[in-house]
Amino acid sequence: MVSSPVPAPAAAARRPRVAIVTCAEIPLLEPDDQLVLPALAALGVDAEPAVWDDPSVDWAAYDLVALRSTWDYAQRRDEFLAWARRVPRLVNPAETVAWNTDKRYLAELAAAGLPVTPTVFLAPGDSWTPPGGEYVVKPAVSAGSRDTGRYGPADGALAVAHVRRLQAAGRIVMVQPYLPAVDSYGETALLFFADPVTGRLVYSHAIRKGPMLTGPDEGMDTLYKPEEITPRVPTAAELAVGEAVVATLPGGLAYARVDLIPDERGNPLLVELELTEPSVFMLHHAEAPARLATALASFL
Repeated sequence: MVSSPVPAPAAAARRPRVAIVTCAEIPLLEPDDQLVLPALAALGVDAEPAVWDDPSVDWAAYDLVALRSTWDYAQRRDEFLAWARRVPRLVNPAETVAWNTDKRYLAELAAAGLPVTPTVFLAPGDSWTPPGGEYVVKPAVSAGSRDTGRYGPADGALAVAHVRRLQAAGRIVMVQPYLPAVDSYGETALLFFADPVTGRLVYSHAIRKGPMLTGPDEGMDTLYKPEEITPRVPTAAELAVGEAVVATLPGGLAYARVDLIPDERGNPLLVELELTEPSVFMLHHAEAPARLATALASFL
């Protein structure tokens, strides 16, 4: 009797590869972002850190490139955007990154009727007189509270010098009232991740940030100011504002962070919408690593 040939074993399926993008100062990722690596592995995805401006990285070799801790971009935004436009399969997408890394997007969101912290933008050469009360001065392209200061009625000369220093460097300046509720209530950050079925951003969890600005800008030699972070259950009003903000966003986003501070009447105001490289505080919510991993895997 002639035996039937034994079929060759099927080739093992290739596991998808994902680059979790960081910067040269933290090449192995922040402890918070490291949590997504085993969470992706549990989904059958190989993920590894990659530095965005490392010329040896072959970005086309990855099935997905996920922005995480590229916190040095603000000093090199043009270079960073050029890189983002070259990278295939980038999340969040390069067009979103270009829009979101210039905080003048706040004016667009305010014009759309969202409750945004009142903001004045100053181009290089614009004249400016310090307002009354307390206020914050910072560049429109910034990260980690660099080049940011808090000023009061007695600090007018320092504030003018800060504005002029930024303008002389060709930077757009933004001035906002200091919201005193941050000193007691703090700032609420709402995290949204992509739903793997619908693709829409859905609420995951929230944290509270304590106050960080204590006075005029004195310069920084670190990527970001230390933050006091604790878990938070957001109010119904905060969730409503967060949902309204993400409802204005295009599809194709893996994550979003909505930062809110109450005004003098307790109504939440949008301080910042982070779609590029926000901390997502997975250390403060047990299910967050799996949720972010699932969101990223849905793009494969």
